[in-house]
Amino acid sequence: MRARTARCLATVALFVTAGWSGDCFAGSGLAGAPKDEGATAAVAGTRSEAAGAGVAAQSADEVDVQTDAAGVDGGRNTRLEEAGPAPTEKRPGQNSSSHFGIGLKISTLGAGIETAVPLAAKANLRGGVNFFQYNRATINDGIHYAGQLQFRSAEAHFDWYPFGGFHVSPGVLFYNGNQLTANATVPGGQNFTLNGTAYQSESTDPVTGTGKLDFVKVSPSIMLGFGNLIPRSGRHYSFLFEFGGAYQGSARVALNLTGSVCDTNGANCVPTSNSTVQANVLAQQQKIRNDINPYRFFPVVSLGVGFNF
Repeated sequence: MRARTARCLATVALFVTAGWSGDCFAGSGLAGAPKDEGATAAVAGTRSEAAGAGVAAQSADEVDVQTDAAGVDGGRNTRLEEAGPAPTEKRPGQNSSSHFGIGLKISTLGAGIETAVPLAAKANLRGGVNFFQYNRATINDGIHYAGQLQFRSAEAHFDWYPFGGFHVSPGVLFYNGNQLTANATVPGGQNFTLNGTAYQSESTDPVTGTGKLDFVKVSPSIMLGFGNLIPRSGRHYSFLFEFGGAYQGSARVALNLTGSVCDTNGANCVPTSNSTVQANVLAQQQKIRNDINPYRFFPVVSLGVGFNF
């Protein structure tokens, strides 16, 4: 038994570094639990702990990454919310934000004021009024007239802009109060003519009367021009130029005379209500109407300036 134990100890001394115990320990009863199983268990435990630590580290990292991502996105959304929507830049041709335009002008219809509102990108509805008054004394065919020229009108137009500031504007003078009124006198003993017939105003009952020239109250019109009371560029002022006219038809003329007339020698006096005299009065009215006929289409030229809000 001693010799066998000695041999085993010698063998252990040679191979202990190789980790092999052989049958000596098994045979001697000195061997316990296999050493390899303990090492394996230890390694497995170490690997499990490392894996657990890795999972824990990875979970922590993922949480940090998700938290950072949420923070970045949240900050960006917060900045966008604080900044608000970006302002839109007005593009050429875009409707103006103005809703009302007003203009001052001077034209052959008189001094005027007009307003406009937009209907579409290239259309406005415009209306205005004009006024003018002028007094003048004149003599025609020996009759003295103290005349008063009075322009009063109201207009409306549909302004269409096919390109740029050029516009075509059909419209109407829905009130045409343009008229000429006059007081007529012929001093006693002075000669005058009616429809080419010569008369003399009686000294004791001189000729007096009234005259009036006007037109129908509603007149269609057409205008062309440049300028827009509501520029689509967003500019808040504009310069305006227009030309065209209104068709007002033939003038309406009324000439009323009272008093007495005589021949050129002052004899054969009769009242102006005499049928022959009245026929000449009516013919004189027609003569005046014919003189005004070229103005059936009344020419309109205007210059102005506009502002919009």
